[in-house]
Amino acid sequence: MQTEQSRQIVRQLQERPEARVLVVGGGINGVATFRDLALQGVDVTLVERGDYCQGASGASSHMIHGGIRYLENGEFRLVHESVQERNGLLAVAAHHVKPLRTTIPIFSTFSGILSAPMRFLTHRSGKPTERGAVLIKLGLVMYDAFAGVKRNTPWHTFVGRKASLEQLPAMRDDVKYTATYFDASVHNPERLTLDVLRDGLAANPQARAANYVSLVGNDGGKATLRDELTGETFEFAADVVVNATGAWTDLTNQDMGAPTKYMGGTKGSHIVLDHPELHAACAGREIFFEHTDGRIVLIYPLGDRVLVGTTDVDADMSADAVCTEEEVDYFFDLVGHVFPGIAVDRSQIVYRFSGVRPLPRHDDTAPGFVSRDYRIERHEGENVVFSLVGGKWTTFRAVAEDLTNQVLEQIGLTRSVQTAGLAIGGGRNFPTTEEGRRAWVSARTGFAGAERLDVLLERYGTRADEVLPYLGGPDDAPLAGLGNPNELTSGELTYMVEREQIGHIIDVLVRRTALAFRGLVTHELVAQLGDELAARLGWDADRRAAEIRGCESVLHEKHQVELV
Repeated sequence: MQTEQSRQIVRQLQERPEARVLVVGGGINGVATFRDLALQGVDVTLVERGDYCQGASGASSHMIHGGIRYLENGEFRLVHESVQERNGLLAVAAHHVKPLRTTIPIFSTFSGILSAPMRFLTHRSGKPTERGAVLIKLGLVMYDAFAGVKRNTPWHTFVGRKASLEQLPAMRDDVKYTATYFDASVHNPERLTLDVLRDGLAANPQARAANYVSLVGNDGGKATLRDELTGETFEFAADVVVNATGAWTDLTNQDMGAPTKYMGGTKGSHIVLDHPELHAACAGREIFFEHTDGRIVLIYPLGDRVLVGTTDVDADMSADAVCTEEEVDYFFDLVGHVFPGIAVDRSQIVYRFSGVRPLPRHDDTAPGFVSRDYRIERHEGENVVFSLVGGKWTTFRAVAEDLTNQVLEQIGLTRSVQTAGLAIGGGRNFPTTEEGRRAWVSARTGFAGAERLDVLLERYGTRADEVLPYLGGPDDAPLAGLGNPNELTSGELTYMVEREQIGHIIDVLVRRTALAFRGLVTHELVAQLGDELAARLGWDADRRAAEIRGCESVLHEKHQVELV
């Protein structure tokens, strides 16, 4: 039965319920730590209560960045590390991490010079004061210096009003300057996370990872794990536990019998717009600026859609994070702040998403000033537990390296493999030029047409070569309900089931593809996915119907998607 194959990894955990290290949490930091430990030859197991990259890691602003605004908080170490890690990811994960031209519109010259030192000293926002050209110029000079001479992004530029409006004619006509610099974007954070995970599994035959398995208790030093797809529970022993559950770190420690009060996450929401006029107005750049309330926000063309975000409010951990109507109004207001002649309405929203940032407890510190840096807390009870507090997407490799080094010291081993400069998944030999892409595609036209191959290269990087044998056979056909037959086929779906641990229909739409993000999901598509996955995973009619209802419920309730 295919159902048995789909939970083979869980059976392996039940048959050998032990490992030297148990990593709890399948976001990017937990997955990267899993990979690093596996590379060192450690017997390591990872469990994730939902799907990989389902939480905060999948609800990011899709940016790989140094965090220029953290300079104002005095977090120079974090900015330097982040810029260096950004440069590294542009090299080792070029299939998903791309250079991002970023422009800051500036409406004053000297504003903020007096208030910025107070923000630096007190970490409180106070009355919003616009950051002017002098302050932004100083920050960009420092930011570029952190990138070093061996940089792979250009230096920043500054232009006045006339040139600014020539480059961005839809911008407010009272703009005085624009500053442009380069960071990077991650177009598919979920797939990059999956690539890191699969590299860990490939590196070490002892390494195991299971999604839809949660830690629900601790009995005599053994973790109690539950298979969320079947409800079965079993005990699992490990010498060391790494708690990488992000904003849920305290709750996970509580489940292990060692309550903590490390976390104080904030909610960040985004909307995705199908808005060609706004897309064109951005001219291929992320527009990154300070809104009237002092919050740093962004308008970001991503493929043929526009991402707008983000908010930063204290999170209610007892409720699912969702993008509220008040936040949507805020996003529309910020678009109008920069592009006053462009109208935006709710009919143009194709997707909304929200996540809880894994920030440390911050008491009276304003959310925007809470450190994005991380620390590692070690505590002993019935197990030795390392809890990750904080951390950001960009620095996942460095965070994992730090966690791995501490775990290795704990279990008496030394590092044998360095992860700096190590290519990730489909980033190996990825063609970064248009000529290289054409050559890659033309060498594989015996498997599929050029447009289909382009989609696969974008989705998988060079790991697309693993998908090609699944294409073109009698069981491979485009899925119904998609306007473009090259987006997804039944053969590729078979590959995902066999290689990528599909548990639910929603996994395909949100995390194995970007179909939901782009607003391409229909009732017809969900129904066919139900048929296709039922055949591959052994679902009966009741389970298929429940999966379809569950998928449509998640799209409606968490992402406010109305299917047609």
